[in-house]
Amino acid sequence: MELKFSTWQEVDSYLEKSRGIILPIGSTEQHGPNGLIGTDALCPESLAIEIGKQTGALIAPTISVGMAQHHLGFAGSITLRPSTLILVIQDTVNSLIQHGFESFYFLNGHGGNIPTVHAAFAEVYAQASMGQNPTDQSKIRCKLANWWEADGVMKLSRDLFGDADGSHATCGEVSLTQYAYPHSIKTVEMDPPIAPTGPIYDAADYRKRFPDGRIGSNPSLANPEAGEKLFKLAVKGLAEDFHKFAG
Repeated sequence: MELKFSTWQEVDSYLEKSRGIILPIGSTEQHGPNGLIGTDALCPESLAIEIGKQTGALIAPTISVGMAQHHLGFAGSITLRPSTLILVIQDTVNSLIQHGFESFYFLNGHGGNIPTVHAAFAEVYAQASMGQNPTDQSKIRCKLANWWEADGVMKLSRDLFGDADGSHATCGEVSLTQYAYPHSIKTVEMDPPIAPTGPIYDAADYRKRFPDGRIGSNPSLANPEAGEKLFKLAVKGLAEDFHKFAG
């Protein structure tokens, strides 16, 4: 059940049986020569929609722009400042609190969001502790779940692609988007086959170290068949995790 395709009456009815909601969050950033710029938002969004279909969980609109300043050396990448993203998350949670939601399960597709999302959660809890919200927030709970850390997913990705999976523009995430969005598959030869690895700083340094955007990966190995395996495994693990969290 997707919030954007629901009426307010349907949301009222949902709240009679559940106070939990899944909020996909990702990023709009380059993903190498054959990875979609929307990869980090498309992955959690597609997974969340399927979880919603299987479990009846309510799925919020995706927060598709995240903290991606280090990707700004590549055309099309968009970022929010950490302080801006914190406010976006706070305002989203506070809006939903007003309607009676209590359990906020952020399904994340971008590693760069992790510190900022946790900081946003700290702000949500602080406003409750300091009495800055007129509603009772004693039952409010927030959780961040990275889709690639769902039970067994990282192992499967390594089994499928080995060291070529890499750490950015990975074979796994590109495969998942190829399965979920087969009309958008891109085919590009990689040179070198496996990209270099190293640290990430600002946008200019990133572009200099990783000129085609990849880090340690060879996403030419990505394929929709592998994406289907990863998708189904991730859905299973994440659905179970959401149920444990939200009840």
